[in-house]
Amino acid sequence: MRKLPFLMLLFVAVSFSALAQSKDAVVGKWLNPSGEGQIEIYKKGDKYYGKLAWMKEPNLNGKPKLDAKNPDGKLQKRALLNLEILKDFVYDDGKWTDGTIYDPKSGKDYSCNMTLKGNDVLNVRGYVGISLLGRSETFRRVK
Repeated sequence: MRKLPFLMLLFVAVSFSALAQSKDAVVGKWLNPSGEGQIEIYKKGDKYYGKLAWMKEPNLNGKPKLDAKNPDGKLQKRALLNLEILKDFVYDDGKWTDGTIYDPKSGKDYSCNMTLKGNDVLNVRGYVGISLLGRSETFRRVK
């Protein structure tokens, strides 16, 4: 009979451990579909963010590529490398939701959700308004 409370406590501890691992499963480096860039996803507090950590061609004419398409003139001089393009994602029932993604090719921000398909495949869906009006891309984990 004394083993029952111990086994219950062990089960609860393992359950919480598995839950914590699944929340942070998105953390790491991900290669975009074109292979031109890697996004490093990390956690700050209870939210998830991602920055452009590697670019196949980070320079243009010997100088770092800039955020030239940004509609805010003050931001057009910032380098694309290490630019935070994923912001404010929260984990909710197996998905990372309520975040935004910035597209440096257009200079636009979109609402965004992310879901894992296995350990090494990340589905990223950017959209305007409702999720049906958007585009999905598949990122692969960098090993």
